[in-house]
Amino acid sequence: MSDMTAVEIRGAAVLLDDRLETVSIRVEDGRITGLDEPRDGARVIEARGHILAPAMVDIHGDAFERQLMPRPGVGLPVAPALLETDRQLAANGIATAFHALTLSWEPGLRSVDTGWAVVNGLRDLAARLTVENRVQLRWETFCFEALPLIEAALDGPLAPSIAFNDHTSMALLHPSVPLQTRPFEQDPDFPVVDMTTADFAAKMEARAKRSHMSTTAFVDLIGRIWARRPEVPAVVETVAAKGRAANVSMLSHDDSQIVTRDYYRGLGARISEFPMTREVAEAARAAGDAIVFGAPNAARGGSHLGSPGAAEMIAADLCDILASDYYYPAMLLAVARLQADGVAPLPALWKRVAENPAAASGLHDRGVIAPGKRADLVLIDWPEGGVPVIRLTLVAGREAYRAVPEG
Repeated sequence: MSDMTAVEIRGAAVLLDDRLETVSIRVEDGRITGLDEPRDGARVIEARGHILAPAMVDIHGDAFERQLMPRPGVGLPVAPALLETDRQLAANGIATAFHALTLSWEPGLRSVDTGWAVVNGLRDLAARLTVENRVQLRWETFCFEALPLIEAALDGPLAPSIAFNDHTSMALLHPSVPLQTRPFEQDPDFPVVDMTTADFAAKMEARAKRSHMSTTAFVDLIGRIWARRPEVPAVVETVAAKGRAANVSMLSHDDSQIVTRDYYRGLGARISEFPMTREVAEAARAAGDAIVFGAPNAARGGSHLGSPGAAEMIAADLCDILASDYYYPAMLLAVARLQADGVAPLPALWKRVAENPAAASGLHDRGVIAPGKRADLVLIDWPEGGVPVIRLTLVAGREAYRAVPEG
């Protein structure tokens, strides 16, 4: 279907701002041009028995890594991996995706070289992609060599977001200190593990394999990277200044302390991504920051890391956005479970996978069904008491995905 073709979607229960209402939606030139204003000449999509909702916006998803490396140490070419990822997104009703592209000092999957390959691959494949593929520059603060890539991405055709991550300090955290309540990473008294122990080497085995390194070589590398620590704050400030100048959304990742959230907010990062304690989420809410939790957390009924439960946070109005995190289907599954459990009504839940992530990302042309908005829409087969499934995904009026059931 061309984005120039007029289409009328008729008979669906349409998810509007605060309600479901059976109205016809007209799409023309990639935009929603009317509600219940049928005109001759439009192709009609009969949608009775289905729900029509704004297509989802994924603010953080790294499931694309499974296409790049389906098993630890087993890499595949970037182009087919990105094409496959794009189709998975469309099939799951995600019209806009910010791929959480880790830019780390680690070789291999999360290296700067892989980052360049993904950014360049998305650019080169743009005409063949069905949804809007953006990147979240998931920058590891010890990775100084990522700055040229960050600058290039900020100058690219689709504005990225920037997420500040410090998995280096997290990896070196002394085992006696819980991850969820660890001190601010720039604390001069940050408690560090003894890197010479067998236990630490065992902890690094999986990361070494992902990096195509021996464990001994990886431990030696992380020790040398840790020596950069005094330089980190200045580089963080440099990256944040570039993000502010480009007017892109910025996030801080896995905040464990209020001082951590305060620090990144002061640099312009107004999104708290996966805060690890309720106290941090409450501080973010008080300051007017957007708060992100993982959709798998909500779909499974809790965090796999022992962080706050997404359902509990939504009930307390401490979660604005649900991100796919590591599993694209989780966004729809999370909404279904939260609704079934009575956590919130469907319109309020859907805002957390569409309108709210779009607004937090500065994409005010999508995420809602209203005249003039971009026609990013999903048609959902959702039997009462059953599992919902996407039947149709439109991206700027284009048919990105269609599934026709047997019979």
